[in-house]
Amino acid sequence: MEKTKTSVYVGGREYTLVSSDSSEYMQRVAAYTDRALREMTIATHLPAVQSNVLAAINLADELLKSQDEITRLRARVRDLEEELLSRQGEV
Repeated sequence: MEKTKTSVYVGGREYTLVSSDSSEYMQRVAAYTDRALREMTIATHLPAVQSNVLAAINLADELLKSQDEITRLRARVRDLEEELLSRQGEV
């Protein structure tokens, strides 16, 4: 898959990202990250390095909770599929 370079701004700095994802998607990722950094800085009034670490921890927390929810939902879908197949066998 072809990789594309995308310039983004996070934390007031420009970064060049290289990804097989679209530039639009990478802009969304950067905007989400930038928003998380700004919100943490405003909420904590800590120096940038400390607030950035806290923002990274919060983003990792969001990711892990989302992954856990996906795992739970996949298991639920699998259970429902099995139930549906067993009921179809009853007909």
